[in-house]
Amino acid sequence: MIEIERKFLTTSDAFKNEAFAQNRIAQGYLSSVPGRTVRVRIKGDKGFLTIKGASNESGLSRFEWEKEIPVDEAQKLLLLCKKGIIDKTRFEVKVGSHIFEIDEFYGENEGLIMAEVELGSETETFEKPLWLGKEVTNDKRYYNSYLSKNPFAKWV
Repeated sequence: MIEIERKFLTTSDAFKNEAFAQNRIAQGYLSSVPGRTVRVRIKGDKGFLTIKGASNESGLSRFEWEKEIPVDEAQKLLLLCKKGIIDKTRFEVKVGSHIFEIDEFYGENEGLIMAEVELGSETETFEKPLWLGKEVTNDKRYYNSYLSKNPFAKWV
């Protein structure tokens, strides 16, 4: 139940040609306070409820609990979420032995494209594709919960 991931910006959209899957995602936050978020997500034709804890000191690891829920329930829960629903397409790309999830954002977060890779440990090495750019793992501005309240389009 511990999520270990690293986040990066991308340098191009070349990953789209390498994607083996893509899904439109809508997600909102029922609660988003320091140290805890409760998220509702619709990914394709599935619904999810997710609780995430605070990141550790390195910013790489945090508690995550996720449960699939009926999509009609997720749609109703999205109506209860705070303002700032995230709209994005997630592309999945296999690079070496890892799967990168690359999110292309829309709406008020248009122009932001971010890649994440989940790891088995904080020290695990992984192959870095050519389109992988600057690491933003420790930059809280790139958390989806932050983007829902402080959209990318409004950054200076």
